[in-house]
Amino acid sequence: MDTKTTSTGKCPVMHGGATALGNSVTEWWPNALNLDILHQHDSKTDPLGKGFNYREELKKLDVDALKADLRALMTDSQEWWPADWGSYVGMMARVTWHAAGSYRAADGRGGAGSGNQRFAPLNSWPDNVNTDKGRRLLWPIKKKYGNKISWADLIALAGTIAYDVAGLKTFGFAFGREDIWAPEKDVYWGNEKQWLAPSDGRYGDVAKPATLENPLAAVQMGLIYVNPEGVNGKSDPLATAAQMRETFARMGMDDEETVALTAGGHTVGKSHGNGKASNLSPDPETAGPEFQGLGWMNTHGRGIGRDTVVSGIEGAWTSEPTKWDNGFFEMLFKHEWTLTHSPAGASQWAPITIAEEDKPVDVEDPSIRTVPMMTDADMALKVDPVYREISLRFMNDFAAFSDAFARAWFKLTHRDMGPKSRYFGPDVPAEDLIWQDPIPAGSTGYDVSAVKAKIAASGLSAADLVATAWDSARTYRGSDYRGGANGARIRLAPQKDWEGNEPARLTRVLSVLEPIAAASGASIADVIVLAGNWGVEQAARAAGFDVTVPFAPGRGDATAAQTDADGFAPLEPLADGFRNWQKKDYVVSAEELLLDRAQLMGLTAPEMTALVGGLRVIGTNHAGTAHGVFTDRVGALTTDFFTTLTDMRYSWIPTGNNLYDIRDRKTGATKYTATRVDLVFGSNSVLRAYAEVYAQDDSKEKFVKDFVAAWTKVMNADRFDLSA
Repeated sequence: MDTKTTSTGKCPVMHGGATALGNSVTEWWPNALNLDILHQHDSKTDPLGKGFNYREELKKLDVDALKADLRALMTDSQEWWPADWGSYVGMMARVTWHAAGSYRAADGRGGAGSGNQRFAPLNSWPDNVNTDKGRRLLWPIKKKYGNKISWADLIALAGTIAYDVAGLKTFGFAFGREDIWAPEKDVYWGNEKQWLAPSDGRYGDVAKPATLENPLAAVQMGLIYVNPEGVNGKSDPLATAAQMRETFARMGMDDEETVALTAGGHTVGKSHGNGKASNLSPDPETAGPEFQGLGWMNTHGRGIGRDTVVSGIEGAWTSEPTKWDNGFFEMLFKHEWTLTHSPAGASQWAPITIAEEDKPVDVEDPSIRTVPMMTDADMALKVDPVYREISLRFMNDFAAFSDAFARAWFKLTHRDMGPKSRYFGPDVPAEDLIWQDPIPAGSTGYDVSAVKAKIAASGLSAADLVATAWDSARTYRGSDYRGGANGARIRLAPQKDWEGNEPARLTRVLSVLEPIAAASGASIADVIVLAGNWGVEQAARAAGFDVTVPFAPGRGDATAAQTDADGFAPLEPLADGFRNWQKKDYVVSAEELLLDRAQLMGLTAPEMTALVGGLRVIGTNHAGTAHGVFTDRVGALTTDFFTTLTDMRYSWIPTGNNLYDIRDRKTGATKYTATRVDLVFGSNSVLRAYAEVYAQDDSKEKFVKDFVAAWTKVMNADRFDLSA
């Protein structure tokens, strides 16, 4: 017998079991479907409890006092992390920029709306070096105001106040961002296993920025947008300009907004690279407990002030980096520039000649003048023809530049908040902006029963009505609170032409529902949802259950003029497992696409299970396909999908790419057909557990109730007025 003992054998707990290094189920079985994304913000992680209402807490907030404290902070330099030139304006602008700048329009994830910069991976991205110091500087203010201000709101407000202190007339600010309490570990930021790995892997062709993998917006792992040293760190301002145009577009910004944000972001503050990056301690998530959540501490010399190392690039962009002025454009166009390197070895641009008085002063000693710099992204504004034209216009019209930046900054910091109905506070701008997806107020004074009666007499099938309502509502995404049934934009471009919406069927259904809406005074948005509810009720009755689906009138109808067609393009579903459809085959599996859509819609795994099973038996599959319709009673809200799936009389035989036969084991006859989305509810152990609940003989009524509850949640997901 081997009686040797080891140090690990003496430990009373499983080694690594409580750390990120522990072997999880998904590490043992990497191909298993991971459902964690559906529950990544489980209420168990929230220390504030179920009864906490942030909007009610905001009503208690002394906004003027908060802003006064932030203004004081901007010039109250702290010994432990002294401010450059005695001002935190540049640092706070960067903290906010880098929180908001992670937003991407493709799936609405990222952004400043949840305080996610506090957690990995964002808190430890190379591009976010020393944002941890900025948040610590904000801590005394967060401590003072407590739950009356979320971290998400405070981080977004800090940069806005910074620009106000610098002298910019800001456009406004809205409170209302609620904090998350755990890392969003299941958000896809790229498949690289190394920070700042060459970007080639996320492009079809790195020379063609449009081939950047969706839904990504940043060019490399760990960056907010583009590499300031150039494409893959190799200087080429024109190539960088092309990447900027694509990555800013993926943040929802046009060329003018891109120029304004780049120039405005670099009007204040400086980059830090006066030392070796190798001298820095690990990032916050890696650093030991003695660092107390701070990372990148310089282990050689002071590591602060003029010796700070952040990006590796060193220098300020303007002569007066704590003031809002036109110094960026004047510096850029007044001088010729040459490629050089920072003390840290980073590529950057320096003026060939510059007068002493045009140089910024040292951050610690105003008697010392330093050489300004430009990044490849800054030089892109000078060499790209479109960016250059906009930049020269801004240089010659400071008021236009200030207004453009103020508006672009407001958009940057509020893009992921959704519609204005979610905004709160005294500084909310009165102007409606098209990127806010404005919707006119809807009527609540019509006779709902009369409208329902007209729908019942319309001759439209329950399946058609349910599918149309579903398509209208399924665009909602809780990542940035866009989409949904409110506004009835399914009848407008681009949604009316999306393949997933079956344009011919949609036109036929709307041609019947729109006259009903016009005659009754109801919005077409309300009528579409009410019609879907009626279809669900008919399906439930066909299964033997008399139910009334909850309905709240008041949706409005958006116009084409209120709809940014290009801005809505990223919301197009490329797959919808709920209706058993995908536009084409993707590298990502069909079941993973289902999870992604379910998570964006705010659904739990049990809700997703109920909806898939119910929509199948109602007969709502895209183009009427029979895949997954495991019932002989199509149109009835039965549990047949689940009873068939768990019935061992059948075998499941692959017949093609994402296609399967459900065959009788005795006769070999094909009874049904299915896709991976259907069969995952039997093959995945967690989803099978849910499916078995509904397959039980005593769950028929429970299933109907659960389906109705999940359906109602989807239909009302964008009704922020119901929970205000």
